[in-house]
Amino acid sequence: MQRQALAALDAARPAIARLDRSRHAEELAADLIEAWSGVETGLRSMLGGTPLSGQALIREARNRHMITFDQANALAEFHAARERSQDTSYHPSDGDINAAREGFLKLEASLMTPEPVDKDASTPGESLSTKGLRMSPIGPSSPVPAQRAGQPWWFLAIGVIVIAALGVGGYFLFGRGGSNGSIDQGVQYWKSGQRELAVGEFSRAARDNPKDPLPHVYLSRMAREVGNMTLAGQEATLAVQSEPGNAVALREMASYLLAAGNYELARRFYVRALQANPEDRTSQGFLGCSLIKLGRFDEGMRWMNRAGQGSWSGCAQNMMQPGMMPPGSVAPPVTPP
Repeated sequence: MQRQALAALDAARPAIARLDRSRHAEELAADLIEAWSGVETGLRSMLGGTPLSGQALIREARNRHMITFDQANALAEFHAARERSQDTSYHPSDGDINAAREGFLKLEASLMTPEPVDKDASTPGESLSTKGLRMSPIGPSSPVPAQRAGQPWWFLAIGVIVIAALGVGGYFLFGRGGSNGSIDQGVQYWKSGQRELAVGEFSRAARDNPKDPLPHVYLSRMAREVGNMTLAGQEATLAVQSEPGNAVALREMASYLLAAGNYELARRFYVRALQANPEDRTSQGFLGCSLIKLGRFDEGMRWMNRAGQGSWSGCAQNMMQPGMMPPGSVAPPVTPP
């Protein structure tokens, strides 16, 4: 659990490093949100997995004595800065940046504390264990058991073949075929309306291959479909953290932000998705949609025309109805795929 928590903090470290007053307020807000998501993931890992978030998650970690009172206060300040940054009109302050850095560093310091190690059994008065001295150049030599004779050559050959077969089978079951098979099965369940089974398969795929963003992408989209925006945001964040340069993960984060009404951050993530895959028509179309919602109508229409017809076309259709909204207005919501 401690190793997973540290991995989550490592994923959030670049966002913490980018926090600087010289950067634009929107960029600072995006980095504060991204950094807190990593810290929140780390706290959940410390607790062994929990649906809690925000202040409730901090309290639970404190109640279990996994963080100190001082660390809990620092994390609460960080979370408050993150909540303020959700407002697109808010400009993060120096205090917000310092709160984020302090909360991150204090949580990291608690995780870097060495865990107690069980002492090896020793006789009274011994200060050092003799465990492991067989391979040490300063340790006493110990006899190595002689190889047992009398085994026929074919017996050893069969053993080698069995071991090789187990290795190949394990590769296909757990390596090559494990997570991909779960994803394919999850997609089939999802398309047939068996949502609970689909969630089980995608969750299994995420456990089998933590570095694969695709299971989290599907889980995020399924959560958006039923209006569970909290879970959708968490899964979209995990997708981006799994592979920060993955175009599909970046597009899913943008789609979550667009559905949540955070149009400026949605625009930024669609741009990042297109930097990873310039030919992605869905990102092109919904980038245009997010621009229209920001009042940048002409620029948005250029992107939507480049993408062609698709589910994003509703943005333009809403604007073209009788009594068309002025270019500076915000269009009605359109749910991304």
